[in-house]
Amino acid sequence: MRSLFSLKVRPGHPDFLELPWLDSIVDWPGERFVDLPRGPSRHEVRFIVYEQGLYVIKELPSKSARQDYEMLRALETKDVAAAVAVGIVEGRHPDAGAERSAALITRYLEHTFSYQELLQGHGFGNRREQMLDAFAGLLVELHLAGCFWGDCSLANVLYRHDAEAIEPIMVDAETAVLRESLSDGQREEDLEIMTINVAGGMADIAAARDLPIDEADLTLGEDIAERYRKLWRELTETRLITPEEGFKITEKINRLNELGFDVDEVDLLPTEGGGRLRMKVKVGGRNFHSLKLHRLTGLDALERQARQVLSDLHYYQCQTGATSATGKEVAAVRWRVGVLQPMLERLRALPAVRDPIQAYCAVLHHRYLKSCESGCDVGTETAFQDWLAVGKPDYSPFPNDPDSG
Repeated sequence: MRSLFSLKVRPGHPDFLELPWLDSIVDWPGERFVDLPRGPSRHEVRFIVYEQGLYVIKELPSKSARQDYEMLRALETKDVAAAVAVGIVEGRHPDAGAERSAALITRYLEHTFSYQELLQGHGFGNRREQMLDAFAGLLVELHLAGCFWGDCSLANVLYRHDAEAIEPIMVDAETAVLRESLSDGQREEDLEIMTINVAGGMADIAAARDLPIDEADLTLGEDIAERYRKLWRELTETRLITPEEGFKITEKINRLNELGFDVDEVDLLPTEGGGRLRMKVKVGGRNFHSLKLHRLTGLDALERQARQVLSDLHYYQCQTGATSATGKEVAAVRWRVGVLQPMLERLRALPAVRDPIQAYCAVLHHRYLKSCESGCDVGTETAFQDWLAVGKPDYSPFPNDPDSG
């Protein structure tokens, strides 16, 4: 008598009970399945359509499936770009062997493609730089979240076009381990694994194209590792500033935002002897700013708008010398009541302003530019009056950026 399988499914998705789980997915009838492009995988994968959407079923050993499922669920709470785990099935067709004893169910990632689809002749075409930066950025995000991947490779990531950038998404977490934080040695070990895996992947591509091994880009992983280390230093370095150099906080945040990272928090700690502040940033999630702004003020704003507005909170905290957790909370309330709300009211009163939050972002950007020109903070009121005198009709903080408003 064949044993029954166990099935765990998250709410809001199909129950998948009608599928013949006791058989290998290779032998399932194909009426409900769709053929879609897929990258290389050591496991069998099928795509299935339901009213709720498109799902991916991957067949693998139970231990690997449990690790993959649990890690993907955990990474959701870390706001890291990873596949969404929907369910796991165990105790399947035991006669087929351990390699097919379980299955992982994930949501299909729309508009994604494998790294092989970026290959255009030699290298990665005009998307090469974006793709390598994105891959290095994903590994940095995972390490900041305390995730040791253990099998980082180009094949374990899917990619999605995002305007002029590329968003990488982790899709294979069966070797990953989540810790409170990673040591430098653990990060370097992950980089070494990645370098070897990427070189192997490039050698496979060369072989598939009947190219000699000398034409394979075997140093591609080293290129990614170099980009990773540069980005890691940028994200984790500590800088010293004076209380009069609050504009450098905005400068630092803008630089990190340009690299594709949001800033969760800015720590300002006094140095020994006083007179200077030790500035260290903490990276947050991709929607962190819009969520935090709504929580603090009730305002709904686009992510870039919220990021700009919250940079003013950091500026205010620096100006008022708020360094402790309690001090920052008090400063946030005072900023909302005494700075943000009054300025929004003044902006709403201007006939040309259709979006007061966007206009507020323009004032903040103008303050930043004027402060850079002066070499010191010019203050919000001075910047506001100068901004009114300039009278730009579009009130855009980034007039050359099509995504600014």
